[in-house]
Amino acid sequence: MTSISPERIAQIERLRDEVQANMARADLPPEEFVRLSKQYAELEPVARAAHEVRRLRQELMALETMAGGDDPEGDLLMREMAQEEMALLRSQLPDAERALALQLLPRDAADARPALLEIRAGTGGDEAALFAGDLFRMYQKYAEEQGWKVELISANAPDVGGFKEVVASVTGTGVFARLKFESGVHRVQRVPTTESGGRIHTSAATVAVLPEPEDVDIQINEATDLRIDVYRASGSGGQHVNTTDSAVRITHLPTGLVVTQQDEKSQHKNKAKALKILRTRLYEAERERTQSEQAGARKAMVGSGDRSERIRTYNFPQGRVTDHRINLTLHRLPEILEGPGLDEVIAALIAEDEAARLAQLDAAG
Repeated sequence: MTSISPERIAQIERLRDEVQANMARADLPPEEFVRLSKQYAELEPVARAAHEVRRLRQELMALETMAGGDDPEGDLLMREMAQEEMALLRSQLPDAERALALQLLPRDAADARPALLEIRAGTGGDEAALFAGDLFRMYQKYAEEQGWKVELISANAPDVGGFKEVVASVTGTGVFARLKFESGVHRVQRVPTTESGGRIHTSAATVAVLPEPEDVDIQINEATDLRIDVYRASGSGGQHVNTTDSAVRITHLPTGLVVTQQDEKSQHKNKAKALKILRTRLYEAERERTQSEQAGARKAMVGSGDRSERIRTYNFPQGRVTDHRINLTLHRLPEILEGPGLDEVIAALIAEDEAARLAQLDAAG
């Protein structure tokens, strides 16, 4: 792994200290304080990691001087103690340097964002819809374990149960950073409840995790950029839904992107939810455009986030879950579907992505 120079470490700590000093200025405007606070929050963990590397290196150099003395009258016991301490520091230093290197890797600006979670039933008919429901409950329970909040935006639920399509907003700390590798095709192998012959069926559902933008990220002029149509909602919802123009269809004229929303009885609420989805999809399209130049690098990592890519298989007869991107198989399917076990899969995906990016950094440097 490429070693980080003492000059770079000093620069990191100096920059953190400068930002902290500027935050203490009495004449600082409120908006500048907010900007500096965000910058400090980003710099502080990097500076802590840099300080730890510097400390270990300095202590190791001091001990090497102590242990390498050629004074025959020197304290033999002190030298032996120095040798033992040196061995400990040498074992700790690589981990500290790796932690710092990870902090210095280019960050996805969307990692700290909330996310829009979209799950759609794929091949497999009713069984695919039931599986989509299982996946949604898995993410709900995982979010609960993480202390996140899940807000249902829209759902198309067939009579058999599950979802043909479900969209939810997930908010909390580091949501997109942990869920972004879930995008892709999830496959299930099991005996459906309606199968009398006991045959195993294969069904699929598609998961998309999109970072939600802030208002400043996507500028929309409703007067010139949007065509908003209202109409009567169809499907379940009772008499009120069927007799009022509560459903909303928004067309983004510059791109042709269309979003419809009819889950709420209120036209105002449907419009607000539709606009939220529209902003998210426009933001994701812009992210994909700006990252296209990194396409070759992305292929070397865990996955591109392509929704057509088969990423995971849930095999019920064998009680296993296999993530095909990193060849990880865990025989704890019930625990994973209950939410807490999913964290081991996500942690492995993040570790693989970090290892790939560190390897690219070493190759470049």
